[in-house]
Formats: sequence, C-alpha cells, structure tokens
Amino acid sequence: MIDWQSGTGPLAFAATADNSRGRRYDEPPARTRNPFQRDRDRIIHSTAFRRLEYKTQVFVNHEGDLYRTRLTHSLEVSQIGRSIACALRLNEDLTEAICLAHDLGHTPFGHAGQDALNACMRDYDGFEHNLQSLRVVDELEEKYADFPGLNLTFESREGILKHCSARNARELGELGERFLQRKQPSLEAQIANIADEIAYNNHDVDDGLRSGLLTLDQIRAVPLFGEHNETVRQRYPDLQDRRQIHETVRRMIGEVVGDLIDESRRQVEAAAPTSIEDVRGHATGLVKFSDSVLERHLELKRFLQEHLYRHHEVRQMTARSRRIVTELFDAFFSDAGLLPTEYAERCGGANGDATHARVVADYIAGMTDRYAIGVHTRLFS
Repeated sequence: MIDWQSGTGPLAFAATADNSRGRRYDEPPARTRNPFQRDRDRIIHSTAFRRLEYKTQVFVNHEGDLYRTRLTHSLEVSQIGRSIACALRLNEDLTEAICLAHDLGHTPFGHAGQDALNACMRDYDGFEHNLQSLRVVDELEEKYADFPGLNLTFESREGILKHCSARNARELGELGERFLQRKQPSLEAQIANIADEIAYNNHDVDDGLRSGLLTLDQIRAVPLFGEHNETVRQRYPDLQDRRQIHETVRRMIGEVVGDLIDESRRQVEAAAPTSIEDVRGHATGLVKFSDSVLERHLELKRFLQEHLYRHHEVRQMTARSRRIVTELFDAFFSDAGLLPTEYAERCGGANGDATHARVVADYIAGMTDRYAIGVHTRLFS
C-alpha cells in the first residue's frame, strides 16, 4: 500500500527536477527555484497570459464584468489542480504550471472563435487551441535574448498538449511520440486535464444562473446540483439565492474532487508504478473519477451543453463572434499589408500561401475579445 499521508515531497512516480527531460535550449538552473516553479513564473509573466483577462469563457468579455474569463478560469483550474496534486503527493508546481498555461492559445470568443479560425485554416493544416498554446510557449512569446518562446520544460509542454492528431504528432518529435505510441502523459498533466473540466463544468453553472439564461428550477433536475442544493436549502432555509448557489457549487466541487482523489489512489495502487515512465507506459490514464461520479459529472455537462451553450442568446453571441473572426481572417489573408508591421514581416513577402495564413491565425488568436471587435469595427464600419 502507498502511504499517501506521511512523508514529504512527491512520490516516486511523480515528475521531479531529477527525472525531467529538460528544456529545448540548455540553460543554467535557477538559484532559488526548481524547473517547474520557473516554468510557472514564465507563464505568469507572459503576454499571452495577461491577454486571457479579456478573452471569453462563455460570455463575450463586454457582456458583463462578473462573468468568468479565460484568466479567472485558468486560476480556478490551477487551484483545483494543486489541491488534487497535493492530496496525491505529486508535483504541485508542475501541475500549477500546466493549469495556468493550458488556454494560452485560445482565440477571442472562446470555442466560437476557434471553430471559425479552424474553418478559415482548413486548407493550411487547420487551427487547434492546444497546438496553439504549445506554439505560444515554444515560438511566439518574445521575452528572452537566447531563445524564442518561454523554453519550458518537456513536462510542462507535454501537459499543455492534451490532444494531437497523428499527422501533427509526427512533426513534434519527442513531444509527439506518446500520441503515436498511445502512451500517457505524467499524472500531473492528467490532473490538469480533469481540473479544467471540473472548473468549467461547475463554474459555468454559476455564470449561467447569474446571467439568467439558466434558472434554479431547471438545474435542480440535474442530480449533482439538485441533491446538494436540497441539502443547502434544508440546512439554511433563509439563505439568499446568490449565497445558496455559491454554497451548492462549492459542495459540488467538493464531491467530484474528493471522488477523483479517492479513485485515482485506487487506480495508482492497482497499477503500482515505480517511476514516471511506468505512468507514461500505462494503457490508460490513472487519474479518473469513479463510474458513478463520472456519470453525474457528464450529466451536468450534457445539461449545460443543451441549456446554456446552445441557448439562443449564447448562439447569437456565437454567430456574431464567428462572423468577426472570419471577416478578419479574410481581410488579412487578402492583403498582408493590413497586418501590423511585425506580423507582415513574418510573412516574408508571401501573400496567400500557408506561411501567410499561419501568421494571420497567430495574429487573430492572440487578440482579446474587445481588441478583435475594435479591429473589426475599424476595418468594416
């Protein structure tokens, strides 16, 4: 049996500085920080991270100040991820770095922007925000004199790249091998992936109710919310709706996180890995929910898909967002001279080819919601 409680530091199958595969470009170690703390700090100080403050989670940024953005979502994912990593005695610093970086490549207007940009790029290898997040930390950030990007560790980059087609994996060298060989990432990367789902599933409930697009009567029919909400109402009958909702969501997160920790411990003990390479070589991920809680989690996800993400007001925002992204792409792809100087120079004089298309995609993906709206207004108003 693994002793999860006593002892200090990560267990043998966690990612550590000693078993790290290092960085793309050699650097001397930091005097006061381990490699994953250094990754986290570079992410926090990056331009792409600051832009997340004005990028959509569900609601377009200007719809209201209290709705979650990609930045607040990333911070919430980080908190959940660190809590799980701590309970499983894994590397909290690596988990935090992956959680904070996982959305760096997201377009303005959330998934609507990504879908529109992917359609625009269909003849030029497409667009996918996980790959774009990796592109941001590997190439697009311009902070250091000695190398492009942030030069993160292999383990942070591995965690950022949650999904990848075989075609793209073949071009990524060591980082793409696990997709071709059907291997797993580190447990820390697996935690970050599920912490992302936990955060948006539960916090979108809060934003949906705050917006009025969801009603309490509607969502009480979902067992994960309804059961906890009934407990809260019985225990605190005079509680105002806002506090009642917050207390319910808090308990929902507590249930799924607690179950994830317990089930992941069972999975790890059954697999008995002795190193991070044992984790990577396992046929399936080891960080997971129990079957019963997974079904409750998926039930809530299906409810949000049907009643929030497909709500006619959200669909109206989505339609406008797709149109803005598509028209911006068409304009910049038709005439590279419309691009800012640094982007036009990256086209290398090309106009209408794959290089030009990727530069345009990089420019648009880096925009915030309000910046994209402003540029679109200047071009088309």
